Amino acid sequence: MAEKTNGVARIHEGEIESQAQEDIWNCIFGFTEMAVVKCAIELGISDFLETHQEPITLNQLSSALGCSTSNSLYRIMRFLINRGIFKEVSNGHGEMGYVQTPVSRLLTRNGGNSMAALVLLESSPVMLAPWHYLSAHVLAKGNTAAFSVAHGKNVWEYAKTNPEHSKLINDALACHARVTMSAIIVNCAEIFKGIESLVDVGGGNGTTLGMLVKAFPWISGINFDLHHVVSVAPRCHGVVHVQGNMFDSVPKAHAAFLMSVLHDWSDEECIQILKNCIKVIPKDTGKVIIVEAVLVEKRGNEKSLKDVGFMLDMIMMAHTTNGKERTTKEWAHILTEAGFTRHSIVDIPAIESVILAYP
Repeated sequence: MAEKTNGVARIHEGEIESQAQEDIWNCIFGFTEMAVVKCAIELGISDFLETHQEPITLNQLSSALGCSTSNSLYRIMRFLINRGIFKEVSNGHGEMGYVQTPVSRLLTRNGGNSMAALVLLESSPVMLAPWHYLSAHVLAKGNTAAFSVAHGKNVWEYAKTNPEHSKLINDALACHARVTMSAIIVNCAEIFKGIESLVDVGGGNGTTLGMLVKAFPWISGINFDLHHVVSVAPRCHGVVHVQGNMFDSVPKAHAAFLMSVLHDWSDEECIQILKNCIKVIPKDTGKVIIVEAVLVEKRGNEKSLKDVGFMLDMIMMAHTTNGKERTTKEWAHILTEAGFTRHSIVDIPAIESVILAYP
């Protein structure tokens, strides 16, 4: 019996060791998935398949994309099919063809729920370079940002002097806005009732505010951001673009809206921004609507959209000087110090939650 028990134990230990090696191999080559997905976006594979109802053969796809040989494209598609990003099915004529999946549809350039711009930003050489300095950031005396070490200036200064990268950021933020705002509009309509004017602090090119004003047409929108951002922002019905610095002041409105802004900054900087928001909203009826990740420790091995918050926290470490994602306790501290008397957190089907703060 002892020998049998020991044999089972050895098998179990072998399974644990095998799983450990698998996990490490996935870490070692984890970058390949992002790189190949970026390749698929640049080639326009999803865009082409989206315009065809029938399965597209390798030769058809290769010809349409202008590939010099179909072998490399075949290997790209084989990898992405293995990852469940595309699917291969029979075209009914004795040949196999490629079709879209719910995942690959998120990679179209112009789809309503496209996340392609986010992939292109995070996989760009500019955004990848700081990851090589993460350990230096952890060990550094003082606050040496990994992005600044890699590029000689912080992410916002870099964007200001590099229009192409600034466009990548604005496109990615707009992409993120479309994905998250869809969840907010469907699940949080009550929040926006009675708001006559809304200032989107750090609103980028106005995509977020445009969606809100379209969904809730009684709102007059003020899109507030730095000059180099709003100067190239497209016109949007119901939205006026205002340039300025949120650390100095914020335009007056019935409510303020901040999405994926505060996680870029330290607690002290967040408190300063929020104090400026409190100054310009009515004390009795005003509120600040914050859309950010709220970190919750995992219980067991379950996975959810909220787990992405922990990845975002590492991105903040690599790409910002003092930014971070926060727990409920950390959010409570910031809001109290800024002067809010109460707040609540609303869960939505997105990586972020909605935090409502009242003066």
